Amino acid sequence: MTGALFDAVTAAGAPELDGFWKAPAGFDRLLTAYSETGPVAYVEAEYFGGAGTQTAQVWDAGKIVLGPLRLAEGEPSPTSGTPISQALRRLGAAKGNHIDEFSAVGLGRHRDTDDWL
Repeated sequence: MTGALFDAVTAAGAPELDGFWKAPAGFDRLLTAYSETGPVAYVEAEYFGGAGTQTAQVWDAGKIVLGPLRLAEGEPSPTSGTPISQALRRLGAAKGNHIDEFSAVGLGRHRDTDDWL
C-alpha cells in the first residue's frame, strides 16, 4: 500500500479495517465490491531481520470468507500456514515444491513496496 493509493482510496469518516496497520478507512467496502466478481485478499507483512507480523483477510461474493488472520511477532506459524499463505490458498495458489504459497507466488522477491513498483 503506497501513500498515494492510501490517500486515493481512503473514505473520510469510514471505519478502519480491523487488525491491519496500513489499510485505508473504508477500504473494506471497495474489497467487498471487487469480490462480487471473484475472490480478493488484502494482506500485510512487516518484517525486519527475519522477525515480523502478517495479517490477511479474504472476501468472495461480497462477504468475508477468511480472517482477519494475524500472526504476531514471535508467534509460531499455525499448522494451517501463515495468514498470507492461507489467503493465497483461498485465492487458488498452490505451494507445489515451495515451502509455502507465499514463496510459490514470489512474494519474497522484494523486501520493500518501492521495489515492487
